[in-house]
Amino acid sequence: MRVLSLAASLAASASLALAATVYHDFSIEWVTANPDGAFERNLIGVNGQWPPPPIECNIHDRVIINVTNNLGNEPTSLHFHGIFQNGTTAMDGPVEVTQCPIPVGSSFVYNFTVDQPGTYWYHSHYTAQYPDGLRAPFIVHDPEDPQRGNYDEDLYLTVSDYYHDGAPWLTEHKFLTVINPTGSEPIPDAALINDTQNLKWSVRPNTTYKIRIVNVGALVSQYIWFEGHDFQIVEIDGVYVEPATASMLYITVAQRYTILLTTKNSTDTNFPMMASFDTDMLDTVPDTLNYNATGWLTYDESGDFPDAAVIYDFDFYDDFNLVPVERMEPWEPDYSITLTVVMQNLGDGVNYAFFNDLTYTAPKVPTLMTVMSSGNMSTDAAVYGTNTHTYVLEHNQVVEIVLNNADPGKHPFHLHGHVFQVIERSEAAPDDNTFLVYDADNPGTVNQYPMRRDTVYVRPQGYFVIRFRSDNPGVWFFHCHIEWHLEQGLALVLVEAPLLIQERQVIPEDHYAACRAGGYAYEGNAAANTVNLLDLTGEPLQQKPLPNGFTARGIVAMVFSCVSAFLGMGFIAYYGMSELKTTEREVAEIVGEPYDDSGESK
Repeated sequence: MRVLSLAASLAASASLALAATVYHDFSIEWVTANPDGAFERNLIGVNGQWPPPPIECNIHDRVIINVTNNLGNEPTSLHFHGIFQNGTTAMDGPVEVTQCPIPVGSSFVYNFTVDQPGTYWYHSHYTAQYPDGLRAPFIVHDPEDPQRGNYDEDLYLTVSDYYHDGAPWLTEHKFLTVINPTGSEPIPDAALINDTQNLKWSVRPNTTYKIRIVNVGALVSQYIWFEGHDFQIVEIDGVYVEPATASMLYITVAQRYTILLTTKNSTDTNFPMMASFDTDMLDTVPDTLNYNATGWLTYDESGDFPDAAVIYDFDFYDDFNLVPVERMEPWEPDYSITLTVVMQNLGDGVNYAFFNDLTYTAPKVPTLMTVMSSGNMSTDAAVYGTNTHTYVLEHNQVVEIVLNNADPGKHPFHLHGHVFQVIERSEAAPDDNTFLVYDADNPGTVNQYPMRRDTVYVRPQGYFVIRFRSDNPGVWFFHCHIEWHLEQGLALVLVEAPLLIQERQVIPEDHYAACRAGGYAYEGNAAANTVNLLDLTGEPLQQKPLPNGFTARGIVAMVFSCVSAFLGMGFIAYYGMSELKTTEREVAEIVGEPYDDSGESK
């Protein structure tokens, strides 16, 4: 059982005046593990252990994490998902957005104060690295928890998809390659609960457990239920909500739910607890894939452990209906950004993801460092580059993002530095030929007190509308949290009140040292031009478009035609050369001439 530390729970009763400093030394390194029992592989752990340890603190504590990259073959970074980093945007962690990657052998300090309670997590934000294991819960205890006194024990539970192959290899050889022009995501090999399978979770009868559930996966949303037990949802993504009774959750990657579950009075039965992939998100479901992870609420270790009942109808609670404890009516927008999600191929034959016509391409200089080195020019979005898709926001406005999904897949989107109101979220389009688009003149139903969270999903060919307050000066990433889609470029950058960032933010020297050690630029515009900030010559750009008329299907046909042609030529050469002597020998025999091993008739 994953139980939060007694020390942290006791310390949660301390007052603000007793706020502490929580210090960690993290050696990030490769560790051998075998979470699904198939075979051992290298995973990224911390201080020689995998899974990495949870981080626990109390609200108002300062957290200091000294990270040393001992991987030997990869840079790294850490992002503290859902933590606002108010005044410390340099500690947010996404590479080339707020920092350079931490090179092999280098150290880097994350130092920030946590002024928000709830359930979060930390993970690498360097390429598609965290699917290789660098992720764990981040728990902020709160003496003013609205549910204090209503539970007996505080636990956490993670669910995830799991891959047998390393993420860099999958990206290079299976995903972002011309042989995968349709952009099919790598299919996971297993589902995990608390980084294992067949978990037996010991519980006591007539006990109420506060369970913090985190999806730390890379791709797949999961359905979660505890057979024979209803529960109450009391927090989502760090936002307390009025208790809502449910029997099943739908949790996308990066989302968090906190529930209160009360056990039975009797110990005569053990109950399955299940995490099951949303298989609609998989292009194929291999016969070898067990997309269910089974555990048990274990009342009696010596008892039977029954199989779970087969579920055909996943009747989960719709988070759109959750009401925050701190009720806020819908904010009226001052500024609106409209985005359309599409997936398409570019000139290299690879399938990319786009907001409108742009697929995110990292700049030469981290965007935050461009803010800090560009003076008054920091208010001009042009200095941040063509392909970072950067919006410059004014301070203390209500910003609306309208996202229309032209893709037939589901996408969970995360906004750094904020929670947002979910104003609308459409159903999925009724068929593949229909594309639902938000119409501001004919809005749908808006809740009186919209739910707030930091990660929300859009349904296939549907849309959502979210709003947040630009009250946190910083550089914030907005992106799909399916890690493969982020690798495809489904991201943009919000530079919020850049002149205030310059006034309030100090970038520590070790951040610049990491840039120098890795050979990265850290001044100037997106092209690292420090003289003329509007001269973007040499900036990283997305690939050129495909020639007119090419489609993913056309690329498939072209690739396999080329492969077939090369194979055909190979067979001709091989068999032509290997059979040449035999043919000449046969001819010589027919005409009655002698023939030797040199292949020359005599």
